[in-house]
Amino acid sequence: MATERTFIAIKPDGVQRGLVAEILGRFERKGFKLVALKQLTPGRDLAEKHYEVHSSRPFFSGLVDFMTSGPVVAMVWEGNNVIACGRKMIGATKPHEAEPGTIRGDFAVDIGRNIVHGSDGPETAAFEIGLWFRPEELNEWSPSDQTWRVEP
Repeated sequence: MATERTFIAIKPDGVQRGLVAEILGRFERKGFKLVALKQLTPGRDLAEKHYEVHSSRPFFSGLVDFMTSGPVVAMVWEGNNVIACGRKMIGATKPHEAEPGTIRGDFAVDIGRNIVHGSDGPETAAFEIGLWFRPEELNEWSPSDQTWRVEP
C-alpha cells in the first residue's frame, strides 16, 4: 500500500477537555508521521465548507455553531493505510456504538460532542487537507528510524 495522508481534527470538546496530547500520542504510537499541525478557532465559512456535505441535514447549523465555538487542533498524518486505520482508531460516530479502546469509545459522551473528526476516504482527505492547510504548511521529513525500520 502506498503512503497516504489524512486530515484529523480534534474538535472544541476534545481541546477543552485536555485530550490533545492523548490523541496525538495515539497516532504517534501507532507509527504515523505528523506532517502538519495547528490550533485555530475556525470561522463560519471554513466550518460550513468542511461540513458542506451535511448542509441539508437538520443538524448542520448546530454542527457549524459547535465547530466555531472554540479552538480546534487540525492535523495531517501520513502513513500506510492511515485513512482506514485512523477511522478505526477514532471509532464509530455515535459514542455508544464506539468500541472501547477507540478515541470516541474511551472519551466521547454524545454524538454532538464526539471529540474528533477524521477523513473518510482519499478524496475527502485531499479536500479537507487543502481546505485547512496551505501547501507550504505541509512538512516533508523522514523519521530518523527510517533507515532501520522494516516495512512488510
